Amino acid sequence: MNNQIHSIRYPFAIDDGFGKLAEERSYDQHIIQMIRQVLFTNPGERINRPDFGCGIRRMVFAPNSDVSANLTQVIINQALQKYLGNVIEVNEVKVESIDERLEINIVFLIKATQQRKYLNLEVTL
Repeated sequence: MNNQIHSIRYPFAIDDGFGKLAEERSYDQHIIQMIRQVLFTNPGERINRPDFGCGIRRMVFAPNSDVSANLTQVIINQALQKYLGNVIEVNEVKVESIDERLEINIVFLIKATQQRKYLNLEVTL
């Protein structure tokens, strides 16, 4: 498979060298960008897709506990399967509540290339 793709970079940016929209040319990075969009978009934030996203930024205001971590884990898993199930297979979502932060570890398989990838995020509460 051709591992080149031309899509608008997320987060939105301007390419300094060309003075135009920055593009993402790596398919792997494009998939990671799509995952980040699902994770950081709050439901109701997109006009034409009001249920899109899982809104982990909201967890900044939630009590930091094992219950919050488990709830976040379920929300992330369901959102990734719902919105990106055609391009990735989610192998594992692990969310841990450590002090004032949530550590999110996602293991997924890119279906088109059969490559296993990891995405590790930290949400500070």
